Amino acid sequence: MRETRENLLRRLYYQAARRGTKEADLLLEAFARIYLPQFDSNQLAELDRLLQLQDHDILQWRLGHAPLPPKYDGPVMRLLLSFDLVNTFSKGIL
Repeated sequence: MRETRENLLRRLYYQAARRGTKEADLLLEAFARIYLPQFDSNQLAELDRLLQLQDHDILQWRLGHAPLPPKYDGPVMRLLLSFDLVNTFSKGIL
């Protein structure tokens, strides 16, 4: 049985918000809250793959402490790498 878009959005939001580290929780939950509703099926599939990765790896790439492997270099990852979490909170968007 194929997952409905509504269930997929719920699952991805849950996976983004419930990570192993507080830093990843904050970053990925805010990112998901803003972008999930507007993502198309390809972007949702990419995010689904990215959420299977380790928090440590995502945060290292985000902070520029490690190079992003080409196999993870896609539109959603690029959006995540440029996502301004501090500005999002300071403007009261979340």
